[in-house]
Amino acid sequence: MDTNSNTEAELETFRQRWRQEVSSRAKTQAQPSTCTSEPSQSGPGRPPLKSTPSAAGPPSRPTGPISHPEQNDAISHSYHDLPDNEEHLKLGNQEQRSKVEQAKEPRTALEHYEKASEREGQGQLGDSLMLYRKAFKLDEKVHEIYKNKHHPPVAASSKTTQTQQGVPSATSNKEETRIATIAELLDEFSQLSIPPAEPETDLSDPPPCPLAAIPGEILHEIFMTIAIRDVATYGRLAQVCKRFAYLIMTDTRIWKRIALGPEFGFAAMHYRYAVDIRGTPLHILNSALPLSPPTPVDLTPSAAYPTHRDQFRHRPRLRFNGCYISTVNYTRPGASDTSRFTWIAPVQIVTYYRYLRFFRDGTAISLLTTAEPANVVHHLTKENLHMHFAQGSNLPNAVMKDALAGRWRLSGELPPSYPLPANDNTFGPGTYAHEPPTLDATTGLPSPDAAEVEGDVHIETEGVLPKYMWKMQLSFGSAGRKEGTRNGKLSWKGFWSYNRLTDDWGEFGLRNDRPFYWSRVRSFR
Repeated sequence: MDTNSNTEAELETFRQRWRQEVSSRAKTQAQPSTCTSEPSQSGPGRPPLKSTPSAAGPPSRPTGPISHPEQNDAISHSYHDLPDNEEHLKLGNQEQRSKVEQAKEPRTALEHYEKASEREGQGQLGDSLMLYRKAFKLDEKVHEIYKNKHHPPVAASSKTTQTQQGVPSATSNKEETRIATIAELLDEFSQLSIPPAEPETDLSDPPPCPLAAIPGEILHEIFMTIAIRDVATYGRLAQVCKRFAYLIMTDTRIWKRIALGPEFGFAAMHYRYAVDIRGTPLHILNSALPLSPPTPVDLTPSAAYPTHRDQFRHRPRLRFNGCYISTVNYTRPGASDTSRFTWIAPVQIVTYYRYLRFFRDGTAISLLTTAEPANVVHHLTKENLHMHFAQGSNLPNAVMKDALAGRWRLSGELPPSYPLPANDNTFGPGTYAHEPPTLDATTGLPSPDAAEVEGDVHIETEGVLPKYMWKMQLSFGSAGRKEGTRNGKLSWKGFWSYNRLTDDWGEFGLRNDRPFYWSRVRSFR
């Protein structure tokens, strides 16, 4: 019994001390200013002394949270000076939430565009499309404003950086930012020589440069040979070095040879038909005609074409090292299923191609097919024209079975002394009395008194039936957005059918037809 009484007394003593300690600790947290320890009783190396509870009266029950020394660092703290960003999301704050949403709604065209771009990145294409439409309704040039804000040009950013660093901006010196003209670049390149290759290391000697040792006369002959073989390769030589660029741009003898030569220039252009539709030369059928049609009256440089290079690039001419292709796409309603009711209306997409290849002797090949260019262009040759194989329909050149033979000429004036063939009804030599009405250059409408101007190409081909002949009139244009070479595009001006038996003309509609674009072909089979 003594042992049990002693144990109960110790437990009671422990409970009282524990309660006093918890109560004092709670008071210390509630009133930190009154629980400071004296400096004489604590030091940097000694823990603060605990307050000794009074023995009078029982200790009060702790009202604060119970904590241990090892949990002091894990006590959470609240910062009442920071705003609650999620306050508008709580219940009861509907008015404040509606105000925030109204503040976030886009108002300007740029804000609509930015929000549409954000929705598009999130995959919400319907919302982004609606926002894009609103943005463009507010400002049709909002995409430029968005581009300048989020994707500024490099020049503008460099100017801003220089201004921020205290360096004068580039706008103060316009001479440094102005783009030099071609004439100024040529003057700068005229004093340069052919540079050798860079040495492999800093200590090694530069490798020899044989081109720099070639005399100018020999280099001119090399350039002339390359230009006659392939003008495109001759133009790409300007990318070798600045000296080559200067020589190619300023060597007028080479450009004159190219412009007046028969390989790619105007010596191969025909301004009157040179053959009949079947390819027979007209001077054989009519001895009064010269061996070859003359070129235009004057090919010397003029105000319209200051140099032979400009004349070669901008004057209308046909290309012979490739073909012209017209890709036509249009839609038509498909056949619906009559056995059941459906809301879907089927649509068929029709695609076909027109091919034109011109030859230097005045002949041409026209082909209308659904075969793609990769399967056709290499077989556009005279040898494959109208080659029908009884057992060879699967051969690669079987796509030429529908090709039509023809002839071509360019529009333009001729010398008055040039004799014209007599009118005949055989349609073999090519009579000029059987012509459709000439189109006026201004209005584009048929006009019998309209003078023929340079810039059109006339093509006559065989018809599907022997009694028919087809005639096309196309105009030259630039294939690119910028004004460049005017021989890469042929636009429709008219398409007619001539009946030999009734001697009348019928016009085809050009609603679905598209322009022809030139495509280079490296090899024909």
